[in-house]
Amino acid sequence: MAGSGAHKRSFFDTNILLYRDDAAYPDKQATAADLLDACWSDNQAVISTQVLQEYFAAATRKLHVPQDIARRKVELYGGLPVASIEHADILQAIDLHATHGFSFWDALIVQMARRTGCRILYSEDMQHGRRIDNVTIVNPFT
Repeated sequence: MAGSGAHKRSFFDTNILLYRDDAAYPDKQATAADLLDACWSDNQAVISTQVLQEYFAAATRKLHVPQDIARRKVELYGGLPVASIEHADILQAIDLHATHGFSFWDALIVQMARRTGCRILYSEDMQHGRRIDNVTIVNPFT
């Protein structure tokens, strides 16, 4: 499917990037790598500055990825469309947190998926199949 244009514009939560590096979960690692590679090659993968920050912090702290390698991966992920969080996004995330019960950080991920026109939000941390406006949350590991 890679390169076929079959994927919808998709936002990637931090956990998908982390599983790509996590050899402790080889099935999830393979799924994350295949999904990221396919969406990246179709020009359909989107992330945010929050995802990059969380990735670096968790990769170095939890997965013990050396800082220079984690930094290089952040640099490489910068080849994707990277949405910068704006003041209005924070306010929208607060509203999503209040109305939909997401944690603030998850609400910010949902908001960035909405703002960037993504139809799919890949995340292991949120309710699979839940739809917020035009964004459907998909857990690729189910």
